[in-house]
Amino acid sequence: MATVELTTDNFEQTALQKGIVLVDFWADWCGPCQRFSPIFDAASDANDDITFGKVDTEAQQQLAASLEIQAIPTLMAFKDGKLIYRNAGLLNRQALDALISQVRDFEPANA
Repeated sequence: MATVELTTDNFEQTALQKGIVLVDFWADWCGPCQRFSPIFDAASDANDDITFGKVDTEAQQQLAASLEIQAIPTLMAFKDGKLIYRNAGLLNRQALDALISQVRDFEPANA
């Protein structure tokens, strides 16, 4: 499945949907972001039951600021509309696959 470009117009709707949503915050000038992008895209292709979204922090500065993105790449994971993971830094494919497994197994508390 291709990644979805997320903006201020569709971020909330996407993040709050049922299921798992992984969001990569990135910028063109960011070396670690460029190295993470093919890893993220390959995971998207291998996990068609998960929504993979990307936020270009240069084009979406207001969204990045509202989410307090201070370093990139930053990865967020949502499950059934709840933020359950947020971390800045480059992940390799093995670490991303392990994170995906943990998110699949995680059961958010009922609110």
